[in-house]
Amino acid sequence: MADRVMRQVISYAFITVARIVIMVISEALNSQAEMLLTCCLNLVIAFVNAAHIPIIANPFLFILSCAYLLQERIAVAITTRPFGRSGPLVTQVGLGGEGVLRTYGREPEARAVIEQAALQGITYFDSAQAYAGSQSYYGAFWRSNHALRSRIFQTSKSAARDFLGAKADLADSLEIMGLEKLDLWQIHDLRTRQDIEEIEGPGGALRAFVQARDAGLVRFIGVTGHHDPKILEHAVKKWPVDAVLMPVNPVEAILGGFLDRVIAAAQDRGLAVIGMKALGGSHYISPRFGVTAELLLRFALSREVSTAIVGCGSAAEVEALARVGAHFQPLADEEEERLLEIFRPIVRRLAYYRGAI
Repeated sequence: MADRVMRQVISYAFITVARIVIMVISEALNSQAEMLLTCCLNLVIAFVNAAHIPIIANPFLFILSCAYLLQERIAVAITTRPFGRSGPLVTQVGLGGEGVLRTYGREPEARAVIEQAALQGITYFDSAQAYAGSQSYYGAFWRSNHALRSRIFQTSKSAARDFLGAKADLADSLEIMGLEKLDLWQIHDLRTRQDIEEIEGPGGALRAFVQARDAGLVRFIGVTGHHDPKILEHAVKKWPVDAVLMPVNPVEAILGGFLDRVIAAAQDRGLAVIGMKALGGSHYISPRFGVTAELLLRFALSREVSTAIVGCGSAAEVEALARVGAHFQPLADEEEERLLEIFRPIVRRLAYYRGAI
């Protein structure tokens, strides 16, 4: 019995040292190579456990084994970027409001995702009035983790087009999430010329957003859109917003509009650019063609964005997102061109979120 316990202890010690080696090596390799190294490591551990080798108890081995057990709980150092010209630093990957958060009645899974994001050091949390129980999930988290509030950039959105509707949405969002203010409040899903006329006209929602910022109920205001780049470009150029949330993926590099005109307009005014739909709701991931979530995120982060957000369905997906944020390497020109060639033949079908194009 004692020998078996000690074999387990030395296994933990071995894996701790080996994982450090793997971490160093994997900096220069892709995730598949890291996975292969980890599999080899597990085989060696199995051999060590099965071997009947005399072992002498050593406090140093115990310390190493404890370090191994704890290392899974230590956040990776995710790179940060400025939120626009004058905003705070935010992690270059953020927790999207979709995934398991855009559900009802899945409190344990949603809480695990939010807690893992906070644990991993992700500081940008996305939500919206329209995202099912998303705000309620965040509310449950904030009521028991209020000490973390100062380091998390919490956002939400309102799809109301009128002044009174937007004001009511903000009051509702703050109450549901149990917060006194939001870091970013966004005009949600701008699509048509009619939307523009209603929002910026007399009695429109834009006035409610500006008033909320002036009153200190929100730090920044923004606009989101994925339907028509010309419509979103108008808002970026004409409205007194601080940020724009828009699709950033290979589809948009081919079609044009969002990644050239809208980003350029945002940069001219010093707005923060938040990338969404980087994975196309996971529809863009294709092992057959070598299109991984990591590759797509590297594409998004190679653009001039403050952060790229991804909705997650599990704590493991959050960890994978954080790893990309910590170890991001910009795409080489050759990598990007290969990626675009994969998308080009069916690009219009992949632009499902745009509507008719």
